[in-house]
Amino acid sequence: MKRRAEHEPGFVLHAYPYKETSLIVEAFTRRFGRVGLLARGARRPRSAMRGVLLGFHPLHLTWSASAELGTLMSAEWGGGQASLSGIGLMCGFYLNELLLRLLPRDDPHEALFDAYSKALSRLAAGEEQGSVLRGFERRMLAELGYAPVLDRDASNGAQIDAAKHYAYEAERGPVETRRADGDSVISGRTLLDMAADNYDNSRTREEARQLMRALIAERLGGQALHTRAVLAELQDL
Repeated sequence: MKRRAEHEPGFVLHAYPYKETSLIVEAFTRRFGRVGLLARGARRPRSAMRGVLLGFHPLHLTWSASAELGTLMSAEWGGGQASLSGIGLMCGFYLNELLLRLLPRDDPHEALFDAYSKALSRLAAGEEQGSVLRGFERRMLAELGYAPVLDRDASNGAQIDAAKHYAYEAERGPVETRRADGDSVISGRTLLDMAADNYDNSRTREEARQLMRALIAERLGGQALHTRAVLAELQDL
């Protein structure tokens, strides 16, 4: 059965050459999720798609598909979006790698699409990058069915106490501990700050980064994220 999408809002996550003049495009779309598309002739000098299939810019995509890989028929600019640069650009590549690694094809997540678009706008506006990344990571895990527990003790259901410390178990959540440090130990204050999307405190930012790194690694099954390694060299994100 042939499927067709008309002027679907989307972003290019990754594109690579196919044969002499074409591209294979991995796109993230609002109603269809991540899709693989063949852009025939897109690398030809006179192609209408040449120079349009760029990352981090809103597009309207039209394609037809009867198999896993669809045929991209047109790509048009979808509105103004400030360009990413510097560390913000690397953060954008990190978000794209997360989507490519964790989001299956043809699995729609409209709320995640909106969160991605908002994250790009915040990065382009120069907001604190770590806060933007933590918010998106948390939303993505929730959309995939792995929402981190941040407001209650997993062992007894008690509300998180800002003055206490918790050992965070990936498959359960936080469990109160008397230890005040360690790889999996996180303060109650950080958990509550994360639940409120508040990353003003430097300790919260550091502990949240470590926690989200561990939770994402659990979902990746040990695979390394290339962009994270680059970011670690440039800035502790």
